[in-house]
Amino acid sequence: MIKPLNDYVVLEKVKAEKKVGSIILTTEKKTGNLANVVAIGPGKKEDGKLSPIEGLKVGDKVIYREYAGTDYEDGDKNLLLIKSEDILGVVTD
Repeated sequence: MIKPLNDYVVLEKVKAEKKVGSIILTTEKKTGNLANVVAIGPGKKEDGKLSPIEGLKVGDKVIYREYAGTDYEDGDKNLLLIKSEDILGVVTD
């Protein structure tokens, strides 16, 4: 597992799945840059003060900026390490 530093966030990319009977098919089709928040860094230091990342919590589903961050594979998980400012919004149901 990755422990993010500063104002970085670890995301797990959402895979497109299609269920046919009892078989689940996964595709590498573009999913609109959706991901789940796995871990959040402590925040950014500004003028010696720590400014925590606001508006995010572990488990949130988010939309992030395309081509942002660094990909990382941890076993079968496809993770993305990204700056919090590259997260565009939280998806609510």
